[in-house]
Amino acid sequence: MLLHRDQSLLLVVDVQEKLLPAIDQAEQLLQHCHWLMGVALHLGVPILFSEQYPKGLGPTHPQLRALAPDAPVVDKTHFSCVAAACLPVELLQQRRQVVICGMESHVCVLQTAWDLHASGLDVFVVADAIGSRNPLDHQLALQRLQALGLSIVSREMCLFEWAHQAATPEFKQLSQQFLR
Repeated sequence: MLLHRDQSLLLVVDVQEKLLPAIDQAEQLLQHCHWLMGVALHLGVPILFSEQYPKGLGPTHPQLRALAPDAPVVDKTHFSCVAAACLPVELLQQRRQVVICGMESHVCVLQTAWDLHASGLDVFVVADAIGSRNPLDHQLALQRLQALGLSIVSREMCLFEWAHQAATPEFKQLSQQFLR
């Protein structure tokens, strides 16, 4: 199944100030989430942030919040956003495809993706925009999610599928801004 921007929601899972420095290749993860959010904003794909125990782990990284200051933020103490029942039901009814970036791959990303899939939504995990403290945990999470039948995608796959075609002024802007 391909992504469609009018059916998609970008869920940015727990990219929080106090945990980010412990993540393997943290700066790259932050840049990749920022890039993906920029594409989503450009194409009108709604963004939603989750925060795991923000009192202890701090808020979403300010670079990401600055890019989408009006995007809703939900907080949780369950690892899965679904188990926490914090996701806006009306948004999930309007948007049947959930694209996930963030951290940690093997905990909150995996459990949220798994539960969203089990609830009947189409879930796309962006492999180059998720991360864990340990690279092995990241790889094992991707393997489990793929074995479950979830779509593992890259940032560029999201851009090209959301854009749908090349012969438009919109794609020219995307290409100039994001594909250099």
